[in-house]
Amino acid sequence: MSSVSTSTGCGRRCSTTSEGWLRPVNLRRNPVARRNSDGSYRLLLNKQIRSALDGLLGELEDLLFSEPDDPSLARLHPTAYTDDPDRDAEYQLLAGDELRSKRRQAIDTVRSSLAADELTEAQMWAWLQALNSLRLVVGTRLDVDDDDGPVEVEADSPDRGLWEIYEFSTQIQGYLVRALDS
Repeated sequence: MSSVSTSTGCGRRCSTTSEGWLRPVNLRRNPVARRNSDGSYRLLLNKQIRSALDGLLGELEDLLFSEPDDPSLARLHPTAYTDDPDRDAEYQLLAGDELRSKRRQAIDTVRSSLAADELTEAQMWAWLQALNSLRLVVGTRLDVDDDDGPVEVEADSPDRGLWEIYEFSTQIQGYLVRALDS
């Protein structure tokens, strides 16, 4: 089992890796992004992390548009009217395309800005939206529930890779929030 436990801010705390993806040497320094004096943001991710994000978001985009009824996408289009299936179906029909379009735009923004050293505030928000979608899908596959406590993941767990993706995206998302709040 791992000794690292990262607060997700939403959902379970998870322990998946002994080293973690983003371990800053100085905890006051943000290893993902920093606000510049002109209001833009300096993106500090290395090529390996940028490549991993590109691959994960590419898979998410493929899933969103090639398998829109996949059960792991349920949290991306939650039921709006639990007591009225007809009304909910109408809502999903009207809002579904717009929600998918906004998710695709956020994913496209992130993937097209992965090579950039500087991001605008709008791009930072797109990064948060895309990472949130990724976390919701992975969290659904892992059956993450806000009421669950810390989770210890065994080294040989078949879900270990998903937990690592969940922790990875959680860490990046948290650092982006910190940068926007600075």
